[in-house]
Amino acid sequence: MEQDHPLIRDVFPDLIAELTVLLEDEGERELAICAWDLRLVDECGCGDDFCQSLRTADHPPGQPYGPGHRCVPLLPSKGMLIVDVVDGRIMYVEILDRPLMHRQGSQP
Repeated sequence: MEQDHPLIRDVFPDLIAELTVLLEDEGERELAICAWDLRLVDECGCGDDFCQSLRTADHPPGQPYGPGHRCVPLLPSKGMLIVDVVDGRIMYVEILDRPLMHRQGSQP
């Protein structure tokens, strides 16, 4: 159930603040609004030390998204942020080569 997953803004508020600004800068106003309510379904889990990507919707790992999928590459000051979108819904946030994110309330 979607409510079982925490809101990313509660876990990584700085990420959501940056994501909304970058989406607006790319002319993706609708996605910027949706980003506020993204849920942390799962972390990538690939094991690469440069990856902190987040799943924001249920989808079988390793399977293509299919029709309606598009990537929205953003221009952060450090690293890479790429949003995978299917039919207007953010499914995955690729977070690569960026400083380590710390969960809200946890010690660095």
